Amino acid sequence: MNTREKYEIFYRSSMENREEFWKEQARLIDWETPFTRVLDYHTPPFAHWYPDATLNLCHNTVDRHLAERGDQNALIWVSTEVEKTLEITYRQLHAWVNQAAAVFMQMGVTRGDRILIYMPMIPQAVVAMLACVRIGAIHSVVFGGFAAHALASRINDATPKLIVTADTGMRGGKIVAYKPLLQASFHQVKVAKPKVLIVHRGLVPAAPLGPDEWDWDREMDRNLHAQIPPVAVPSNHPSYILYTSGTTGTPKGVQRDTGGHAVSMRASMKHIYDLRPGEVMLTGSDIGWVVGHSYIVYAPLLTGATTILYEGLPIRPDPGIWWSIVEKFKVNIMFTSPTAIRLLKKTGADWIHRYNLSSLRYLFLAGEPLDRETHRWIASTLKGQVIDNYWQTETGWPILANHAGLGLMDIKFGSPTVPAYGFDVHLVDEITGEPVKANEKGSLMIKPPLPPGCMTTVWGNDQRFVDTYYSRFKTLMYATFDYAMRDDDGYYFIMGRDDDVINVAGHRLGTREIEEILCTHPSVAEAAAVGVKDELKGQEVVAFVVVSKEGKPPGEQELKDLVSHEIGAIARPRDIYMVAGLPKTRSGKVLRRSIQAMAEGRDPGDLPTIDDAAVLDQIKEAIENK
Repeated sequence: MNTREKYEIFYRSSMENREEFWKEQARLIDWETPFTRVLDYHTPPFAHWYPDATLNLCHNTVDRHLAERGDQNALIWVSTEVEKTLEITYRQLHAWVNQAAAVFMQMGVTRGDRILIYMPMIPQAVVAMLACVRIGAIHSVVFGGFAAHALASRINDATPKLIVTADTGMRGGKIVAYKPLLQASFHQVKVAKPKVLIVHRGLVPAAPLGPDEWDWDREMDRNLHAQIPPVAVPSNHPSYILYTSGTTGTPKGVQRDTGGHAVSMRASMKHIYDLRPGEVMLTGSDIGWVVGHSYIVYAPLLTGATTILYEGLPIRPDPGIWWSIVEKFKVNIMFTSPTAIRLLKKTGADWIHRYNLSSLRYLFLAGEPLDRETHRWIASTLKGQVIDNYWQTETGWPILANHAGLGLMDIKFGSPTVPAYGFDVHLVDEITGEPVKANEKGSLMIKPPLPPGCMTTVWGNDQRFVDTYYSRFKTLMYATFDYAMRDDDGYYFIMGRDDDVINVAGHRLGTREIEEILCTHPSVAEAAAVGVKDELKGQEVVAFVVVSKEGKPPGEQELKDLVSHEIGAIARPRDIYMVAGLPKTRSGKVLRRSIQAMAEGRDPGDLPTIDDAAVLDQIKEAIENK
């Protein structure tokens, strides 16, 4: 039986024998009260997995490994910002989590209360997350350094009883003061002001504690020998709230359950990522984003593996830093974003070749569409398996994937391969909702019920959940809001957001296909295409490209001809701007809407999630100097 046949059998089982399939996966974790029902789906689209069971997520990530893996590293913290490394065993992690849980309880937190975690990439952040779920509290991690307005909106929505924060973060060697941002956010908070627990990092003199403020180290020391039993909660109990980033409207709190979340995380490690107990995983992300929740914290620890928490940039102190970590700690599985790989591509392959990467079995990439050229470059440079996968904050784990745990199918550059088990994926016409044929573009939809681990609702707003994700067509379908194509072999290619489609004189062009063509030029490291208003055609294509340091810079005419030749004259960009970088969120997503606004002479708006605001000034200058 070849790997494709093995996948097909596995996938069909998840579709045709759904409850039996997920009953089998549920054996991968420990239950306090076993379930007698696998799925309650009597109120579509709300799916309740293992509805009559109870469990504790912290027990499954920490306690159950103590007997066999107590002295194995659970967490390795590597910080190039403060030049420190800390190895933390499962036994040490267990002790710290118990201490933190005791602190939270003494501060009045009980089951169901929310704790907002506003932290840099330090071990205390992971400890805080696990201590929350140990006592049945619900954590909401907010990316460290978020602007005051964005922070306040999340406090207003989640109404936390406690905020756990640090006095400072570090980014690119520069100190980021968190406390002033938090204090500024309180001026915009309309709910009861939460208590604040502060980690003082010692990078600046500790400020005096104000009213309702406590010192993390002092409170932890007071609970040095605490033993807090894990609180068993119903499977449907929320484990966390994670807000989707956006520049308009109130944030959407993606609510995740506990039982389905635990099962999906552990199963994805086994079937998709092929991470085994005792192995080491390095995920180049931040715990403020879903990749960090799923594949820095929960999935590796549920597996009994070692997870690396990296504080720093992928090119500092030099572009070889990640690969040096792989060599030093014998990393088996690595996971990051296409953006990070494009950044490393600009610095050249020599930084990768310097290190012994023999332990590395797979590199997984996700977070945005992976273009063929970047995929091809990193695969040839690593001389190993580089696997694209596609998913969202809302799903928490891959929708489309090449299942390494089942045996890899053939890799097609730029494709996340096929639907993951449990996801009933459909491509439909974005207007009519009718299925599209092979090699035709359509909106990527999922027929419910969504599998375990996906969002169960929008926090505090069931109607918004239905209106946002399930109201696109008369047939009840979950909308990913992504545009995709399926080839004759059943492989999927993500073309970009289906609301990012450029409409030129009635011709709908995906931003992804234009960007991919531009990136085939050997001197183009990255590209972003947007549609700008045109009185005659409705929209015209405008592109922004980042030129690689290697090779001769391309001419604008050359790039326009390249697009015309590969796609057709209708896709020929009106203008192409050479820029030093593209504006992105801190999770690596290109802010196309902001680029589009600037190209049309509009204000890009307030961008609390932007990684480097100076890039906007460079783009504005390039447009003005055209």
